Amino acid sequence: MKIKLGCIADDFTGATDLANNLVRSGMRVVQTIGVPTSPLAADVHAVVVALKSRTIPAAEAIAQSLDALKWLQAQGAEQIYFKYCSTFDSTPEGNIGPVTEALMDALQTDFTIATPAFPDNGRTVFKGYLFAGNVLLNESGMQNHPLTPMTDANLVRVMQAQTKRQVGLIDYKTVAQGEGAIRERIAALRAEGVGVAVVDATSNDDLHLLGPALKGMPLVTAGSGVAIGLPANFGLKPSLQASQLPAVRGLQAVLSGSCSVATNAQVAHFKTTGRPALAIAPASLMHGQSEAVVQQVLAWAAPLLKDGPVLVYSTAEPAAVKAVQAQLGVAEAGALVEHALATVARGLVDLGVQQLVVAGGETSGACVQALDIAQLQIGPQIDPGVPWCHAPSSKGGVHITLKSGNFGTEDFFSKAFTVLA
Repeated sequence: MKIKLGCIADDFTGATDLANNLVRSGMRVVQTIGVPTSPLAADVHAVVVALKSRTIPAAEAIAQSLDALKWLQAQGAEQIYFKYCSTFDSTPEGNIGPVTEALMDALQTDFTIATPAFPDNGRTVFKGYLFAGNVLLNESGMQNHPLTPMTDANLVRVMQAQTKRQVGLIDYKTVAQGEGAIRERIAALRAEGVGVAVVDATSNDDLHLLGPALKGMPLVTAGSGVAIGLPANFGLKPSLQASQLPAVRGLQAVLSGSCSVATNAQVAHFKTTGRPALAIAPASLMHGQSEAVVQQVLAWAAPLLKDGPVLVYSTAEPAAVKAVQAQLGVAEAGALVEHALATVARGLVDLGVQQLVVAGGETSGACVQALDIAQLQIGPQIDPGVPWCHAPSSKGGVHITLKSGNFGTEDFFSKAFTVLA
């Protein structure tokens, strides 16, 4: 089965975010965890290969992305989509720019676009500046991100620092005029030697106007928003069949490792419902205590699960996160928490949990790997950018949602199970 669109995502929640928008626009989609080792068996329009490459060294991110490209080309992909976060977050060295350039070289193309715009989640680009809600990105809380703090909202400047190619802009006035004007602007930029163009988009209408102009472009780089305008290029329309999942069963749980403003609010809201919630303090995992903490968490959860969802969280305010990072280092502190939550995830599934909400990109990646999930079928949306998925297994499978830290309404953790039911 040849696929229409081959996608490479730099983290696991970002991959489901992209797959969700493709499904809502009529594509049948499978998400793979890492690069598959065998040909695609499913009959789908698009495959999203989920990597955990956002914060690893650039050379490793490039190597993994090129492996994914090679596999997607072998499945017949007509167009490649490199997906990064709608907050465009990365270190000053990458990895968005270096991976974009490597994919361009491999595809032998001299031009691509870059836009993290996702208006449904408040991410808009205007005159090249990225807004999160009503404020510039660097005033949104992203300046405090523990791994990839974003202190500049000017995407042309951010991208130019990461790439040898010249970076330009397709502004909102051009986008508003539609396909013809966008194609003319692309031609003019290419003539000037520009290789990457940041594209303004302040609404879904802008993304739908942009979509037709991207038909036939070998490589598209973007957040998940651009995806809503691409399926129509392949003759596809929205349909309910695209999001159908197997029947729901089993117990329910939530794991939260994100420290974002949105997830902090979601944890607080869940606690107001009176449902059981248990915090894992990152400091408690130090000095080889992680395994003991995990066993305590599972012993706490076991008798409670029969009555409804439980929440296990390491979510904390920025000051608390920085205190632990000061003791352990940024990478070590993150890895400790991810490993603990991933081990808890495996234990919960052993206890009969088959409906699992996971919050946080790094946490989601660790949990999916701990559960040996190789492939996800993408189902219905809970909130913009966050669908339910199904991971098949010999025990009937697990329904799982991987929520990006910044996504979802305050009542997300409770609402998710209602949507699935």
